[in-house]
Amino acid sequence: MKVLVTGFEPFGGEKINPSLEAVKMLPEIIAGADIIKASIPVVFGKSIEKLDELIEKERPQVVICVGQAGGRFELSVERVAINIDDARIPDNAGNQPVDERIFEDGEAAYFATLPIKAMVEEMRAGSVPSAVSNTAGTYVCNNIMYGLLYLAHKKYPGLKGGFIHVPFIPEQVIARTNTPYMSLEQISKGLELAVKAAVENEEDIKVSHGKIC
Repeated sequence: MKVLVTGFEPFGGEKINPSLEAVKMLPEIIAGADIIKASIPVVFGKSIEKLDELIEKERPQVVICVGQAGGRFELSVERVAINIDDARIPDNAGNQPVDERIFEDGEAAYFATLPIKAMVEEMRAGSVPSAVSNTAGTYVCNNIMYGLLYLAHKKYPGLKGGFIHVPFIPEQVIARTNTPYMSLEQISKGLELAVKAAVENEEDIKVSHGKIC
C-alpha cells in the first residue's frame, strides 16, 4: 500500500509551516505502507493541480493532506470540505477569491473517506491532543481537501482521502500572547499515528465525537 501525505509551504508572512516540516519527519514506512511525502503550494487551484499530478504519478491508495491552523490546540481531523473559496488573505500568488465555487460540477460538500474517528482515537491513545473538526475553513486548506475528494469521486475511484489541521509550533508564537502551540515532534508523532489508523482501519469506528455547537 502507498500513502501520499502532503504539507503546505509557508504562507501569510510565516517563515515556516509546521504541516510540511512534520510531514518531512514521518518514517518511510508506517504500518507496512510506503509513505510518499510532498510539498503543496498555498495557491488556489494550483494546489489541486499539483495534488492531481502526484496522485497520477504515485497511484496511492490513501491521501492525507496536512495544513496549518494557527490558534487550534490539537490536531484536527477534518470531517467535511465545502465547495467554496472565500479568502480572508491573499494566497502565495496574490489570489483572493471571494464566494467562488471550487468546481462548478462538484457537490456542495464532500465528506472525508478516511476513518477519522479511529485516527483521533489512535492519536489520543498515543498522548497527542486531537479531535474531529467539522470545518476546514474556506482558504486553501479547504480548497485542497475539496479538490482531493472531488478527484477521488470523479477520477480516482476507490481512493481514500482527507485532511488534518495542525497547530502552530513554539517559534511561531513567541510574539503571539496566549496562543496555543505544539512541538514539531509531537505533531509528527500524531501524524504517524493518524496514518497508522488510516492504514489499519478499513471502516471507521462508532464512537461519539460530535459537538453541541
